[in-house]
Amino acid sequence: MKNVVIYTKNGCIQCKMTKRYLKEHQIGYEERNINDDPQYVDYLKDLGFRSVPVVMAKEANPIIGFRPDALKSLVV
Repeated sequence: MKNVVIYTKNGCIQCKMTKRYLKEHQIGYEERNINDDPQYVDYLKDLGFRSVPVVMAKEANPIIGFRPDALKSLVV
């Protein structure tokens, strides 16, 4: 299983669709919600991200937004 972290926020349709995609393709992930844990906002900004979702996997480039084409690379 790949080590995947997804940064999300409440009420985000793209976040919801990304999580649904990961669940449907049985990709385990850890969710970090910026509304629940605001320290992640600064972390993402320091990395140059200005929107969510941001999907980070150890062996892949970060995926910003709902990108089924890019998420496909995480499917085992």
